Amino acid sequence: MRRSLLLGWCSLLVMMSGGEAAHATTPIDSLERIEATGVLRVGYGDTAPFSYLDNQGNVVGYSIDICQRLAKQLQVQLDLPSLEIAYVYRTPSNRVQLLNSGDIDIECNASTNTQQRRQSAQFALSHFFVSVRYVALKENGFTTLEDLAGRSVSVARGTVNVSQINQVNRERQLNLSVVPVGTLQEAFDLVADGRVAAFAMDDILLSTMIAESDHPDAYALSEEAITSIEPLGFLMQLGDDAFAAEVNKALEHIYTSPEMPLLYERWFQQPLPGKDITLNVPMSAVLAEHFAAPREINAD
Repeated sequence: MRRSLLLGWCSLLVMMSGGEAAHATTPIDSLERIEATGVLRVGYGDTAPFSYLDNQGNVVGYSIDICQRLAKQLQVQLDLPSLEIAYVYRTPSNRVQLLNSGDIDIECNASTNTQQRRQSAQFALSHFFVSVRYVALKENGFTTLEDLAGRSVSVARGTVNVSQINQVNRERQLNLSVVPVGTLQEAFDLVADGRVAAFAMDDILLSTMIAESDHPDAYALSEEAITSIEPLGFLMQLGDDAFAAEVNKALEHIYTSPEMPLLYERWFQQPLPGKDITLNVPMSAVLAEHFAAPREINAD
């Protein structure tokens, strides 16, 4: 009897383990769920100008504007009577988990398209290009990576900047002390309080945070870039190929439309809603060329 019970429990455990493994490796069919529910689940963050909350609590931003148009185009492509957007807050640390669990269908923010990240998620056609730099207190006069030798640098957990800083630290033997923290604002505040020498992040996001700070003139971006130009894109669940194909088809339609330059101008050359700042960043030649003929571009 005890042997039968033991075998029964072992069989049950094997079945449960197999079921969990299958669930973990089988992508959720986003298209099937979207067609059944009429809802597109969009992940957003707190990274102006890409996605953030305005003063009225509305989810806004450059990436959000694109994804709102994406939803309208998907409705047409999938021949749906309606398609609503449900916004879900995500962080750099949990975005892939939310994609895999089905809590979000697409992350509409600004994730760097790297080989490492493509092992855990799928990217849509890029919507922006950046270089990684660092911000420091202007009074310290730091402008190059060598200026940071032997000093501390903050980074946000879940971003590619962690591995980027660690790599440049090894390659150039800078003896940096890398300080990972939970959010971009925490990383910036460490610089403001003088607890670290610098904070490494995408240059456009650093420029926004400097402009939003109480004393913008107190900070300076590094003259030396930590990386070359890198593409940013929307994240989707790895292996959800049918959904990704529809998304890229829709984005190609959006990017090549006459509306795209105006959409860009709204977020990078006009006052940001709820922020009372203007970034004054013209569209780069690289981005303009990409929008004219969208194609897959990887950072590596």
